Amino acid sequence: QVRLVEAGGGLVQAGGSLRLSCVASGRTFSSYAMGWFRQAPGKEREFVAAINKSGSNTYYADSVKGRFAISRNNAKNTLYLQMNSLKPEDTAVYYCAARYNSGSSIIERGYDYWGQGTQVTVSS
Repeated sequence: QVRLVEAGGGLVQAGGSLRLSCVASGRTFSSYAMGWFRQAPGKEREFVAAINKSGSNTYYADSVKGRFAISRNNAKNTLYLQMNSLKPEDTAVYYCAARYNSGSSIIERGYDYWGQGTQVTVSS
């Protein structure tokens, strides 16, 4: 129903910044609450941030509060994750996810569609 493509990952030194984007296909982006998740090697995928359909409400994992900011531009069918003050423990594959016609969720199983992921590597 929706195709999600992440971009913006890369290699950055600790303390640096990256901005991830997730472009959704189609013209129904505003029908989806969106989220960012990440998965580090050998670990389970974990919640990072979520945003409701209009962008008026956001939620963050404790580990990224004050450093990351989720936002969306519904006119451009695009979700963003601004990541500042990056730490080595932020190293992971980052995925965007879409939750159809629902409020935002921090639960992985609450999402219907997933992107392919983009690698973020933070060096010490």
